[in-house]
Amino acid sequence: MLNGKNILITGGTGSFGKQFVRTILKNYKPNKIIIYSRDELKQFEMAQKFNHECMRYFIGDVRDLPRLQKAMNGVDIVVHAAALKHVPIAEYNPMECIKTNVMGAQNVIDACIANNVSHTIALSTDKAASPANLYGASKLVSDKLFVAANNLTGTHEIKFSVVRYGNVLGSRGSVIPFFKKMIAEGATSLPITDPNMTRFWITLQEGVKFVLKNFKRMQGGEIFVPKIASMKISELAKAIAPDMQQNIIGIRPGEKLHELMCPVDDSHITLEFHDHFVIKPSITFSTPINFSVNNIGEQGKSVEAGFEYNSKHNTMWLSHEDLLKKLQDTKNEEK
Repeated sequence: MLNGKNILITGGTGSFGKQFVRTILKNYKPNKIIIYSRDELKQFEMAQKFNHECMRYFIGDVRDLPRLQKAMNGVDIVVHAAALKHVPIAEYNPMECIKTNVMGAQNVIDACIANNVSHTIALSTDKAASPANLYGASKLVSDKLFVAANNLTGTHEIKFSVVRYGNVLGSRGSVIPFFKKMIAEGATSLPITDPNMTRFWITLQEGVKFVLKNFKRMQGGEIFVPKIASMKISELAKAIAPDMQQNIIGIRPGEKLHELMCPVDDSHITLEFHDHFVIKPSITFSTPINFSVNNIGEQGKSVEAGFEYNSKHNTMWLSHEDLLKKLQDTKNEEK
């Protein structure tokens, strides 16, 4: 569905955007790929590597609705990846987080509707499920905006959905590059917030593939959640540096000990499929949709009452060997 299409990625110079572009150029023949972001240096650097004739680079901020509307002229598909994501920084700068993650999300929706964009997927985070910090709360609001946007499209054939997943292995700003930088600089120990802290983990390429698959699955209004593995932060550090001591520093402002992706309060609207979950809209759409069968014929079933998908009680766990293999695979994919 991407061949011959015009695709726009907000926050496209980030880790996800680069891997998404790399995958699209390798497997499809789009008409245009538009990178929409506000950092000209990152765009310049990305353009040196991704200089295919279909590539376009558009300076702009999701806070700027007129600029977004201009950038989306003629666009068929949008991936909304732009966000302020650093948990403690969001806690100290709440309005800046809200301007980008909430108001920016609504601007993306308005620009998509104004330009009759056919399919839009917004990237979310496990921190949006029963949020304990402003970043997660702002992304929950964003999720709600994108779900509700399906009731604003009128006669236009426009679909909005959300993809929610956990920490991305090796992405910019994740704990792994931070640990590796400390090791390279001669650190004698690694800082661990809590020895029992767990997180969901996914590679960039797994995230990209999940998004691409959901463009085919989506009917509009779903929150797609992949089934992915968990790992303790302390075990992750041990896998990277087996002989290095760990220094317990305590949980940072706004952090959880364990993360959720499907909260118990949504169990009555959660469907389980073979390799993912779908959280259905909690609101009623003007045209009823049967979310238990998606657009590629996959069938899901309702989860049990009280079901919760969290990183502590996950049935899938990464071993040290699994982690190191995923990191190596990620490194190879970026070559």
